[in-house]
Amino acid sequence: MEARAQARYVRVTPMKARRVIDLIRGMNATDAQAVLRFAPQAASEPIGKVLDSAIANATNNHAMDARVLVVSEAYVDEGPTMKRIRPRAQGRAYRIRKRSSHITVIVSDGIAPVAKAKPVAAPAAAKAPAPKAKPVAEAAATPAAGKAPAKKAPAKKAPASKATAKKAPAKKATAKKASASEAAATKEG
Repeated sequence: MEARAQARYVRVTPMKARRVIDLIRGMNATDAQAVLRFAPQAASEPIGKVLDSAIANATNNHAMDARVLVVSEAYVDEGPTMKRIRPRAQGRAYRIRKRSSHITVIVSDGIAPVAKAKPVAAPAAAKAPAPKAKPVAEAAATPAAGKAPAKKAPAKKAPASKATAKKAPAKKATAKKASASEAAATKEG
């Protein structure tokens, strides 16, 4: 069973709050309270309040024992950002972002909640009688239902390397020179 608590629009930047949340995730709830009480970060105060609220929700609403509670989930989401302006030199204005965050802490006692079992209705297809299967010899004798076997795509040829591409025209050029010299020899003779 689990209980949760959430604080929204807390004026702490999400990055700073996540540093503190990472400290307590997976810890025993009472140990996490002690860690947050002595953590030097400013975000530890609102996170401690959310953790206290989650523990109170678990004990009051779900009758769980506070000594066995564990921080099963803890995360910080980004809230809306307020945009403000800081005057700077020579009439300029710089943007200031005042960020906020939504802090969520979920504590659990490690016992899974009991799910109510619903009766499963049999589908309509299961109620109808199944068609009779053909004997193996008869199934092998019948041709496929108009389906042709799949054809393989022709293999693509790899592009010729640069070295072979340079050699091929050179051979043709020498062949042309040889045929030209042969032609000249026949004309002379």
